Amino acid sequence: MKIACLGGGPAGLYFAISTMLRQPDAEITVFERNKPDDTFGWGVVLSDDALENLTANDPVSAEKIRDKFAYWDDIAVVHSGVRTVSGGHGFAGIGRKAMLIILQERARELGIDLQFETEVGPAASYQADYDLVVACDGLNSRVRSEFAEHFKPNIDVRPCKFIWLGTKQKFDDAFTFIFEKTKHGWMWIHAYQFDADTATVIVECSAQTWENWGFEAMSKEEILRTCEAIFADHLGGHALISNADHLRGSAVWINFPRVLCETWHHENVVLLGDASATAHFSIGSGTRLAFDSAIALAEFITTEPTLERAFVRYQEERRLDVLRLQSAARNSLEWFEEVERYLDMDPVQFNYSLLTRSQRISHENLRLRDAQWLASAEKWFQDAAGAPSDAPTRPPMFAPYQLRDMQLKNRIVVSPMAQYKAVDGCPTDWHLIHYGERAKGGAGLVYTEMTCVSAEGRITPGCPGLYAPDHEAAWTRLVDFVHAETDAKICCQIGHSGRKGSTQVGWETMDAPLTSGNWETVSASAIAWSDANPSPREITRAEMDSIKAEFVAAAEMAARAGFDMIELHAAHGYLISSFISPKSNIRSDDYGGSLQNRLRYPLEVFDAMRAVWPAEKPMSVRISANDWVGDEGVTPEDAVEIARAFTAAGADIIDVSAGQTTTEARPVYGRMFQTPFSDRIRNDAGIATMAVGNIYEADHANSILMAGRADLVCVGRPHLADPYWTLHEAARIGDRHADWPLPYLAGRDQAWRLADREAEVIRA
Repeated sequence: MKIACLGGGPAGLYFAISTMLRQPDAEITVFERNKPDDTFGWGVVLSDDALENLTANDPVSAEKIRDKFAYWDDIAVVHSGVRTVSGGHGFAGIGRKAMLIILQERARELGIDLQFETEVGPAASYQADYDLVVACDGLNSRVRSEFAEHFKPNIDVRPCKFIWLGTKQKFDDAFTFIFEKTKHGWMWIHAYQFDADTATVIVECSAQTWENWGFEAMSKEEILRTCEAIFADHLGGHALISNADHLRGSAVWINFPRVLCETWHHENVVLLGDASATAHFSIGSGTRLAFDSAIALAEFITTEPTLERAFVRYQEERRLDVLRLQSAARNSLEWFEEVERYLDMDPVQFNYSLLTRSQRISHENLRLRDAQWLASAEKWFQDAAGAPSDAPTRPPMFAPYQLRDMQLKNRIVVSPMAQYKAVDGCPTDWHLIHYGERAKGGAGLVYTEMTCVSAEGRITPGCPGLYAPDHEAAWTRLVDFVHAETDAKICCQIGHSGRKGSTQVGWETMDAPLTSGNWETVSASAIAWSDANPSPREITRAEMDSIKAEFVAAAEMAARAGFDMIELHAAHGYLISSFISPKSNIRSDDYGGSLQNRLRYPLEVFDAMRAVWPAEKPMSVRISANDWVGDEGVTPEDAVEIARAFTAAGADIIDVSAGQTTTEARPVYGRMFQTPFSDRIRNDAGIATMAVGNIYEADHANSILMAGRADLVCVGRPHLADPYWTLHEAARIGDRHADWPLPYLAGRDQAWRLADREAEVIRA
């Protein structure tokens, strides 16, 4: 096979090496426009498992690379004058130039033709002369642009500015992050040693800070001297050095482009490395991404019968890993883009937030890396939560939490989950058993499903209400059981279905009208939920007052029933939510138009409920923090203002959900996918929040809480499958301080033994 590699960086060289090892008779030429020792980076970072992959693929080059590595196990974070160090992270650094020289030497040993200082032409000019053309021409790939209509690249240029520098200052004991508050805004550096004498220093800041400093008008020398002055306390008198001699002035600053192509191949041309996909430098995996893809491409062009089949396998096999890495990288880069919202945190929590920013490192993974540091962080969290000084150190999900006079034993909440088992709005024995079991299961707070303020306000005929004496009596019986037999608290979520009412129960056709017996619905505007639903009437001003009175009556019933807390359901497209979202509110009166106007009725209802709800008891509001339709609907920025408005009206905590407000929504799912909205409200506005959405492990809950992304964590579907989720997760992660119901102690002991046995097997 005759192969042309367009680009002589790590991706192209390593692909050539990997292919020649599999096809010794191949003719491979690497074309590179620069000199052999030119490089525009400083150090390269690889993790322990990346090194293992290199060794398995080519032990010869891997050993030479390993000999040049500077190793470190620790990550240090300098913030607010405090240096926090955690260990067990297992990274290695090598100079990019040293790595290139090793790969060049190995390529020559294998008979690969390296042609430097050769201007690379269009890929099309190589296609006829070579069986395979590999485009490994980097971030600004010309080949990707040449065949853009086929590769269909998505290039997302991020807002932060960064500059890649070096220094002779030693950072040889840890990968170091340093945050400095300047007169023009925050700036930070990512620093790590890559040989005995030199360290990489990446200086980064927001676009606003960059503009405030006037970096655009500075020469390169002025930029270096300014950055040296900002980080003088950490450089030990050493200079910052640039090796980007080809760039002038502010051009040394870069905005990171996140690249992902829909297709990685066209005819006999294939993309590799940064040409096909990029991973933000803050997770240090760009080179690893390139190496792993190079190995895969070399393997498939050797083992598959045709190039087309090889390309398909290559993209199929690598795309998922690339997307996973890009997802982690996106989380990381967004954390740095929004870092100023976290800089007022205590250094302990800030360090934890930084370490877990990509979601690749979880709470229990940190325990494996550095159990001592994590235990100290957990102790800090407990102390901050007001736990007794002699209490055993436990993970954050088991820290207490107080809202007004309501004291929760832990931070786990059983989410509202519709049961559709009520009869004429009245909860039945099903609800008694359902909620009673979950209250016994260890959670600190149990929510009812949406409890409706009228028969017409129900979502389905199976939804419960609080609008009749028998409803109040049934809820009182249930609440009394929870209080008598458990130490959980119970919250009644109160709402009105609006245009999403008069529909079938959940296991029939979701959101579809009843087959018979439909009732008329109202909403902020006369807009149907979907083409399959009838249009609601636009609610009149008199009806708004009448329904507000129903919310007040429901709150009064909830108080008499003994609920510890109530929540106004202002999310998911129901009546109150329909006023907030511009996708469902096109009114021309004082209740439509601006966000302030759209919030007017929801706040009137909240104020009226708060006025009759006991002052010592808390009240929350569930909101949809994102309509998932871009600027046409409620955005995460709007959600901060919505949360502020309800908090100013007396809400004690915001239950941060998202979506379900329009059928046009295009949500982005994943683990903890709604937590960023909670994070934003909590840390931008300083408001207590609850996180919801695909949270199903103790690791998720502990990571969210310890990083300060929410104050309470709501777990929904896992509690449907396992009422005792909290107790079982405690057993699984080794916590032995949860209180089980006394009749179940024998089961507890067995659960602990089995969990200990499983942990021993994993450690072995």
